[in-house]
Amino acid sequence: MAEATGYDLLLKGGRVMCPASGLDGVRDIAIKGGKIAAIEEAILPSSAAKVVDVSGKLVLPGLIDTHGHVYQYVTGRFGLDPDMVGVRSGVTTVIDQGGPSCMTLPGFRKFIVERSETNVLAFLSAYLVGGLEGHFYPNLYSPDGVDIEATVRSANANKDIVRGIKGHAEIGGFARWGIRVMEMAAEIARRADLPLYVHFGQLWGLPESGANGEDADTILERVIPLLKEGDVLAHPFTRHPGGFVNREGEVHHVIQAALDRGLKVDVGHGSHFSYRLARMALDAGVVPHTLGADMHGYNTQVPEHPAPAGTPEEHVDDENHPFKGQARFSLTQAMSSMMTLGLSLDQVVPMVTVNPAKMLGMTDTLGALAVGRTADVSVLNDERGRFILRDNEDHRVVAERLLTPAFCLRAGKRFDADSPILPQAIAA
Repeated sequence: MAEATGYDLLLKGGRVMCPASGLDGVRDIAIKGGKIAAIEEAILPSSAAKVVDVSGKLVLPGLIDTHGHVYQYVTGRFGLDPDMVGVRSGVTTVIDQGGPSCMTLPGFRKFIVERSETNVLAFLSAYLVGGLEGHFYPNLYSPDGVDIEATVRSANANKDIVRGIKGHAEIGGFARWGIRVMEMAAEIARRADLPLYVHFGQLWGLPESGANGEDADTILERVIPLLKEGDVLAHPFTRHPGGFVNREGEVHHVIQAALDRGLKVDVGHGSHFSYRLARMALDAGVVPHTLGADMHGYNTQVPEHPAPAGTPEEHVDDENHPFKGQARFSLTQAMSSMMTLGLSLDQVVPMVTVNPAKMLGMTDTLGALAVGRTADVSVLNDERGRFILRDNEDHRVVAERLLTPAFCLRAGKRFDADSPILPQAIAA
């Protein structure tokens, strides 16, 4: 029977959730030749060469991490191994946010995209230097470091992997150059017809001359008019000045109007994430569309893997360090955090499947489980109990539901979730 049907693999008895296809229930999924061959309530085990019992687990379209830093070595300590962040963490697609630039994209394609088991895409940096340890060298990110023509040309010539543009709207840059760099980034995105992903929340320290009349709490209202439908506001729950919640603890008045005209919100978890600020924003009705982990070498400790020789020494680990990383996290733990904050699984699953596929303009190939599609599938453990989660303010919450990766299929090939950077469950 197995030879007659020819299924290579059968995932049996899991809870299949696919918002794009409207599936939510116990189903069997058969894989053949790296593609999904069947999704049915019951498929005979004898029809497949190998059967994996996934009963009690969640079976989702391959997870999409909208915010990674995986230009390993080229971006110094920032760049993590793409498969460690990707398939070995149960994630089939990772978007590098601003690692490659128009100058370094050929290397990104050759040494990262083509050599990774993970499906790696990029939001191209608006800056010529890309993600080259930029927080140590802010002056490289001035208007003089942006070439609109070259970046548009690079994006247009590489749209198979370049799916957006990355820019930064934060007080350190505004104090140096005002809004000009963001105007240039928005022009690149418009001319390339790609979404612009905008970092909010302080990234660079202020220059010696201070804020130079700039106010972190006015950055949002000045930047949002530059943006178009489909552009992405990142780090809504940042603990740093210049985010969605102002110094008075109020969600900025321009956010709802921005959402009403089609701008999107990405969590961009990372070092910035604060349960305290997330609670305020969610209570004000700000529900993110997508969810990126934002792991990099400054907030993620890689066991037995020292920083590349000659890269800048680590920041002093004080309260003003914007990359401080004391709490281990992952994309699935970020999903758990969203549910602990009160969002339902039905709300969270689209954030890592169909919604990022829409952001990428790739709903025809990513973010769904359907017969004939490439077999990108993430299988998660759905644990119940009491688990401690904490953020980088060391604020702790108790989760009664914890999602952890079991394994994933990338184009039908299995990868166990054995990444050394995955957080371990801590019982409350």
